[in-house]
Parts: sequence; structure tokens; C-alpha cells
Amino acid sequence: MVRLVCGTALGYPYRMIRTGIGYDSHRFAAGRTLVLGGVRIEYSHGLIGHSDADVVLHAITDAILGALGAGDIGERFPDDDPQWKDADSRRFVREAVALAEKRGLRVGNCDVTVLAQQPRLAPHKANMRASIAGLLNVDAADVSVKAKTNEHMGFVGREEGLAALVSVLLTDE
Repeated sequence: MVRLVCGTALGYPYRMIRTGIGYDSHRFAAGRTLVLGGVRIEYSHGLIGHSDADVVLHAITDAILGALGAGDIGERFPDDDPQWKDADSRRFVREAVALAEKRGLRVGNCDVTVLAQQPRLAPHKANMRASIAGLLNVDAADVSVKAKTNEHMGFVGREEGLAALVSVLLTDE
């Protein structure tokens, strides 16, 4: 028998907890600006996409929408809609956060893993955390940004593009 107990009865501050997982990937292209987590990163290539192709913010948007049971980024911001051409992906995150807030939820924490053989992201992780925290209305301590190579395997390892995996926790505080 499984007994479910409200978090507040156990002394936790949350009554409702919802989790979401997001994923995104884009190919590299010369002549594009690389933006990850809302931060411009100096690199020889950017990512191809209808918007600014920020894989981190796209995965965060999908994770929030997933936690809400509200579809995915492609449904809300379709790449065949001209209004999203070259769009700043921070807008997608802000709209997903607003939808969560409208439903009485807020982001509790966000865990990001960026898969990138190149460029090295260690020098940019603190700025990415701060940028993401600002978009999610949380402290930087509630955001984790990790970078992993793909050990030269697959499209990431061949330096054809980047990918991001994200997990978010939504709570009703």
C-alpha cells in the first residue's frame, strides 16, 4: 500500500510538486551568433534555428511546458510562424514561466546539462546560471549548469552541433 501525504504535513514547504524534462539540439553554422542560456558566447559558429537557436532556453521552455502538461515549444512557438524568426529565446522562457505562475506555480529549481565538444563552456557557466535564474525568478543557487563533452561520439562529438538536457521542478510554494 502506498500512502501519499501532502508535503506540508511532512514539514516541507510545498503542497504541489511537478517536474518536467526538456531536450533540444541544433546544428552549427558559420555566420551565426552562439547564444546559450541567454548569454552570447564567442565562438566561430552559432546554431541554426528559426529563432536564435538557444538550445538551453529551448530545453528549459520544454521542461516547464512539460511539467504543466502544456505541450511543447514547437506547438507554442512554431518554426513556420514568421513572428518567431530570429526571436530571442528568453521570450519563450518568460512566457512559459508566466503560464506556470498563472496556474499558481513557480520554478523551484532548474538543472541544465549542455552537451558540447566545443566550445569550452566552463568560463561561461556562472553567467549562464545568472541569466537563467533571472528568467526563472529564482536565485542563482537554484540553477545548475553543467557542461559535458560527448567523448568525440555522435554529432556532438564530431562538433556538428550542441544539445541540452534540462530538468525543472515547479511548486506552488
